[in-house]
Amino acid sequence: MTEPRPAPQDPSGHDPQSTEPHFEAVLTPHRSLGPKGFMVFMGTISAVSFGTGLMFYMMGAWPVMGFMGLDVALVYVCFKLNFRALRVYETVELDGEALTVTRIAPSGEAQSWQFNPYWVRLHINERVGRMSELSLVSHGKRLVFGSFLTDPEREEFATALKAALSDARSPNPA
Repeated sequence: MTEPRPAPQDPSGHDPQSTEPHFEAVLTPHRSLGPKGFMVFMGTISAVSFGTGLMFYMMGAWPVMGFMGLDVALVYVCFKLNFRALRVYETVELDGEALTVTRIAPSGEAQSWQFNPYWVRLHINERVGRMSELSLVSHGKRLVFGSFLTDPEREEFATALKAALSDARSPNPA
């Protein structure tokens, strides 16, 4: 364990360590099928479709072979679109001055929201029959985030963020 060091003094009176993050998290969707599993799955689908198509071709129903290939192509395109959608992620960073949530879309476009850590409130809205909703509320504005997380992941993240917000709000002992 290292000894805490005093912060260097700035002549302007601004604490240079106040912008050091107190809390950082990257929220990403769960991906149950990795690249290797995708290749195995597509290989299996291709083999079954080719085998079935070949059987119909040998019986004289040669147009079925084209439809079997079309099925494989559609499954491939659907999975690729799904993988693209899974490139979304959100970062949550809390420093002495702001709580910043940044959402990165699959296209790479970033959107950011900042909240004052003293005024922001974190809510988990339980919804009957549906997944819960994690949101930040401050000054009449509400941001829903982490929509791709499971309910247990939302609860775990909310607990960690609430603790970090509580620490950020409490005065530092001098």
